[in-house]
Amino acid sequence: MLAALHDPEEVAAWEAFDARYRPVLVGFARNLGLTVEEAADVAQETIARFVEQYREGRYDRDRGRLGAWLVGIARYRILDVRRAQGRRALRGESAMVDMDDEASLSAAWETERRARIIGVAMERLRNSGRTDPRTIEAFELLMVHGLTAAVVAEQLEMPVQSVYVAKSRIASRLQDLVKEVEAEFDEEG
Repeated sequence: MLAALHDPEEVAAWEAFDARYRPVLVGFARNLGLTVEEAADVAQETIARFVEQYREGRYDRDRGRLGAWLVGIARYRILDVRRAQGRRALRGESAMVDMDDEASLSAAWETERRARIIGVAMERLRNSGRTDPRTIEAFELLMVHGLTAAVVAEQLEMPVQSVYVAKSRIASRLQDLVKEVEAEFDEEG
């Protein structure tokens, strides 16, 4: 995918890159205290700057991972937003990430990257057509929403044992899909 970004006519590569990294960038910026609109603008500008710099040959895989490069670009865009706002007070504890602390920025990036990977894996699971939607719903109610197996069983009108079977099946399939999606993310470095 990265090699294809050198060609401005390669729309599919641009769309794949955008679909993969825009949600991560938006979440990253939101976790650093930006509004939804500000985060969307930062993501747009970060992607555009990355592609520009990549086409100029400035990204070197041997000098670091793609995520680190994107974090660096996004960091300066976020600082620009903060300066333009006159350093307004930021809300929430998540906004307290030190913009000069590389470890904090990396952790915030990795949290968003991981959430995106799991989200893509769940989307693939839902769209595969190989899994009963009720099985997926049982898994989500149990594991994502934290309901007890008895409550899930009652809500979905299924035996408690079926809830545990659903959990096991979905967890196994999801684990495989997460590895698949991680490999796709890791291809870029």
